[in-house]
Amino acid sequence: MKIRSILLGMSLAFSLVACAPKDADIQKEINEKLNTPSVQVTVHEGVATIVGTCDDDAFKKNIESSVKAVKGVKTVINNCQIPVPNVESAAAAVIINSDADLDKSVSDVVKAYDGVSATVVGGVVTLSGEIKRSQLAPLIQSVQELKPKKVENKLTIK
Repeated sequence: MKIRSILLGMSLAFSLVACAPKDADIQKEINEKLNTPSVQVTVHEGVATIVGTCDDDAFKKNIESSVKAVKGVKTVINNCQIPVPNVESAAAAVIINSDADLDKSVSDVVKAYDGVSATVVGGVVTLSGEIKRSQLAPLIQSVQELKPKKVENKLTIK
């Protein structure tokens, strides 16, 4: 009777192991589900390892959650890297107009507002004179759209 119980237990354990998803099947299901060329997942003994490049932290967490949700995954190791933005490229993308170009553009905007004048020095636009309260916000917005370094408002509201 004791041997029969042992054999029954062993056959049950063997059948459970045989029914568990195989690593290759788990890996195939994950990669089909993700369909992301920048990220690869390998599976060994139910441990899914994520490698590659993720756009940001939210994307990295989303990938990890998706992998954890696949049947047969016991643990997830997320080695996905988030690239550091290139500061030089970001700085190069900011275009600052020369004072002469900015002065001409600001003059074109300001001439629509009686009593307002502007000067441009070092990319800083200084507005002076008098303006109606209802005209202030549109003027400031129009000048800021020209992308100066700064707008100094020295206007008096009439």
